[in-house]
Amino acid sequence: MNDKKRARSPPANDAAATPADGAAAPLTKEGEMPQKRFYRARAHCNPLSFNETFEYPAHPGLMDWTEDHYPAHPALTTKESDGESGDAAATGWQFAPAATTIQPDVLDVGCGFGGLTLALATALPRNTVLGLEIRTKVAEYVRLRIVAQRKEHPGKYQNCSVMRTNAMKYLPNFFRKGSLEKLFFCFPDPHFKRKNHPRRIVSERLLTEYAYLLKPSAGRLYCITDVKDLHAWHVAKCDAHPLFEELSAEETEGDPCVALMKSTTEEGKKVQREGKFGHEMYYKVYQRVEGAAAEGGVTAENFFREGQFGVEVVEKK
Repeated sequence: MNDKKRARSPPANDAAATPADGAAAPLTKEGEMPQKRFYRARAHCNPLSFNETFEYPAHPGLMDWTEDHYPAHPALTTKESDGESGDAAATGWQFAPAATTIQPDVLDVGCGFGGLTLALATALPRNTVLGLEIRTKVAEYVRLRIVAQRKEHPGKYQNCSVMRTNAMKYLPNFFRKGSLEKLFFCFPDPHFKRKNHPRRIVSERLLTEYAYLLKPSAGRLYCITDVKDLHAWHVAKCDAHPLFEELSAEETEGDPCVALMKSTTEEGKKVQREGKFGHEMYYKVYQRVEGAAAEGGVTAENFFREGQFGVEVVEKK
């Protein structure tokens, strides 16, 4: 009996699939819709110990959002007037000097595979939407998905993009004070263990940061989950923060973004279809209030409370 292993013959189409220079072909060509099965990644990671290199500016003024994210943003172009010629005349559009004013004002934090990000782009055509995702493969999937949608629907989806970053660390590096109108936290990692509660995306410290970024009296913070205990955590932290006020039930249901975050996210569809933790989705919407309208304020005494980032009350014996 021959002990030698027989080498597997390569498929006939391998040569055609491999470029002549030997480099690996991309999974998805620019402009084509990516297949989700090639971009699956672990559902969650630890954002406090995720040490892959992230690029970020020293301050928001150094960020040019039109270079990589919004090269054809609707605010960048104005309809060409009659009698003009050149390249602009061929396309019917000309660039306006608004490039320096383009910056995201709606953030989908932990955007996953981009369902809500794309839905918000059409629902909020006057806003600039940015999905934030920490996982490399998933962020690339959303980028390719947006490029494909822009190609398939010319003139649409130019006001949305995606960026790979760690939202628990670098938001102030990208966004100015009071520059955001909406912040979405859709089905975040519950981090069930008590020792992992500091990893939760909603906490007193982070809420203070979100309040800094949101427009006073106009900015809104959206939280949705299918885990009842995590919903109770969201409510407790937001209710206790002096710069956030819960919207009434009528105002919440009247907000079109609420229906979108329940129906367009992958997790929302999964809850309706499978119901791993039950078929209920728990959500709240909070308004950023003016500092003068807030009772009390953020002080050294109430900034860190028990349960925040490992803070515990120890009784002296």
